[in-house]
Amino acid sequence: MADLGKLKRIVDIEYNDITRDSSIYHDKLRVFIRDGSIVDIWFSKKVPGRFSYHWERGQVNGKIYRHDNFPDPQWREVSTFPKHFHNGSQNRVQESKINDDPAIGVREFMDFIRRILK
Repeated sequence: MADLGKLKRIVDIEYNDITRDSSIYHDKLRVFIRDGSIVDIWFSKKVPGRFSYHWERGQVNGKIYRHDNFPDPQWREVSTFPKHFHNGSQNRVQESKINDDPAIGVREFMDFIRRILK
Protein backbone atom coordinates (compact mmCIF):
# COMPACT_ATOMS: atom_id res chain seq x y z
CA MET A 1 0.00 0.00 0.00
CA ALA A 2 1.34 3.41 -0.96
CA ASP A 3 1.98 6.01 1.72
CA LEU A 4 -0.05 8.94 0.36
CA GLY A 5 1.47 11.27 2.97
CA LYS A 6 4.94 10.53 1.63
CA LEU A 7 3.78 11.03 -1.96
CA LYS A 8 2.14 14.33 -0.99
CA ARG A 9 5.43 15.54 0.51
CA ILE A 10 7.28 14.57 -2.68
CA VAL A 11 4.80 16.50 -4.82
CA ASP A 12 4.66 19.53 -2.50
CA ILE A 13 8.44 19.88 -2.16
CA GLU A 14 9.88 18.66 -5.45
CA TYR A 15 7.19 19.96 -7.82
CA ASN A 16 6.14 23.28 -6.27
CA ASP A 17 7.14 25.02 -9.51
CA ILE A 18 4.15 23.41 -11.30
CA THR A 19 1.69 22.82 -8.45
CA ARG A 20 -0.59 25.12 -6.45
CA ASP A 21 -1.69 22.75 -3.71
CA SER A 22 -2.39 19.11 -2.89
CA SER A 23 -4.63 17.20 -0.52
CA ILE A 24 -5.39 13.66 0.51
CA TYR A 25 -9.05 12.77 0.24
CA HIS A 26 -10.11 9.23 1.19
CA ASP A 27 -7.74 6.97 -0.76
CA LYS A 28 -6.58 9.54 -3.29
CA LEU A 29 -3.93 12.24 -3.54
CA ARG A 30 -5.28 15.22 -5.47
CA VAL A 31 -2.78 17.69 -6.90
CA PHE A 32 -3.80 21.10 -8.24
CA ILE A 33 -1.59 22.13 -11.14
CA ARG A 34 -0.84 25.81 -11.82
CA ASP A 35 -2.52 25.70 -15.25
CA GLY A 36 -5.87 24.85 -13.60
CA SER A 37 -5.72 21.11 -14.27
CA ILE A 38 -5.96 18.37 -11.66
CA VAL A 39 -3.97 15.21 -10.97
CA ASP A 40 -5.44 12.30 -9.03
CA ILE A 41 -3.11 9.59 -7.73
CA TRP A 42 -4.85 6.50 -6.39
CA PHE A 43 -3.80 3.15 -4.98
CA SER A 44 -6.44 0.54 -4.22
CA LYS A 45 -6.96 -0.57 -0.65
CA LYS A 46 -8.96 -3.59 -1.82
CA VAL A 47 -6.78 -4.87 -4.67
CA PRO A 48 -3.08 -4.77 -3.80
CA GLY A 49 -0.98 -3.26 -6.57
CA ARG A 50 -3.88 -1.59 -8.40
CA PHE A 51 -3.13 2.07 -9.19
CA SER A 52 -3.99 5.09 -11.30
CA TYR A 53 -2.03 8.27 -12.06
CA HIS A 54 -4.57 10.50 -13.80
CA TRP A 55 -4.00 14.03 -15.14
CA GLU A 56 -7.30 15.66 -16.10
CA ARG A 57 -6.86 18.55 -18.54
CA GLY A 58 -10.42 18.62 -19.87
CA GLN A 59 -10.96 22.24 -18.85
CA VAL A 60 -7.56 23.27 -20.28
CA ASN A 61 -7.31 21.50 -23.64
CA GLY A 62 -9.65 18.49 -23.50
CA LYS A 63 -6.89 15.94 -22.88
CA ILE A 64 -6.36 13.27 -20.27
CA TYR A 65 -3.23 11.36 -19.42
CA ARG A 66 -3.45 8.26 -17.25
CA HIS A 67 -1.22 5.38 -16.29
CA ASP A 68 -3.26 2.60 -14.72
CA ASN A 69 -3.38 -1.13 -14.43
CA PHE A 70 -7.08 -1.88 -14.52
CA PRO A 71 -7.27 -5.11 -16.55
CA ASP A 72 -9.60 -3.76 -19.23
CA PRO A 73 -9.85 -6.48 -21.92
CA GLN A 74 -10.00 -3.72 -24.53
CA TRP A 75 -6.28 -3.10 -23.94
CA ARG A 76 -5.21 -6.77 -23.81
CA GLU A 77 -2.96 -6.30 -26.87
CA VAL A 78 -0.84 -3.66 -25.12
CA SER A 79 2.53 -5.29 -24.37
CA THR A 80 2.52 -4.14 -20.72
CA PHE A 81 -1.08 -5.27 -20.05
CA PRO A 82 -2.73 -4.80 -17.64
CA LYS A 83 -0.55 -1.71 -17.18
CA HIS A 84 -1.26 0.87 -19.90
CA PHE A 85 -1.10 4.60 -20.64
CA HIS A 86 -3.94 6.78 -21.94
CA ASN A 87 -1.95 9.33 -23.94
CA GLY A 88 -4.14 12.38 -24.46
CA SER A 89 -7.49 10.60 -24.64
CA GLN A 90 -9.40 7.67 -23.19
CA ASN A 91 -9.06 5.69 -26.43
CA ARG A 92 -5.45 6.47 -27.33
CA VAL A 93 -3.65 3.77 -25.36
CA GLN A 94 -0.08 2.54 -25.40
CA GLU A 95 2.31 0.62 -23.16
CA SER A 96 3.10 1.99 -19.71
CA LYS A 97 6.55 1.75 -18.25
CA ILE A 98 5.76 3.71 -15.11
CA ASN A 99 7.61 2.29 -12.14
CA ASP A 100 5.71 0.01 -9.76
CA ASP A 101 7.33 1.73 -6.75
CA PRO A 102 4.89 4.55 -5.83
CA ALA A 103 7.62 7.10 -4.90
CA ILE A 104 9.43 6.53 -8.20
CA GLY A 105 6.16 6.34 -10.17
CA VAL A 106 4.87 9.65 -8.80
CA ARG A 107 8.15 11.31 -9.72
CA GLU A 108 8.01 9.86 -13.24
CA PHE A 109 4.43 11.10 -13.67
CA MET A 110 5.13 14.56 -12.26
CA ASP A 111 8.26 14.83 -14.44
CA PHE A 112 6.05 14.01 -17.44
CA ILE A 113 3.64 16.79 -16.44
CA ARG A 114 6.51 19.24 -15.96
CA ARG A 115 7.82 18.46 -19.48
CA ILE A 116 4.37 18.99 -21.04
CA LEU A 117 3.92 22.32 -19.22
CA LYS A 118 7.36 23.75 -20.09
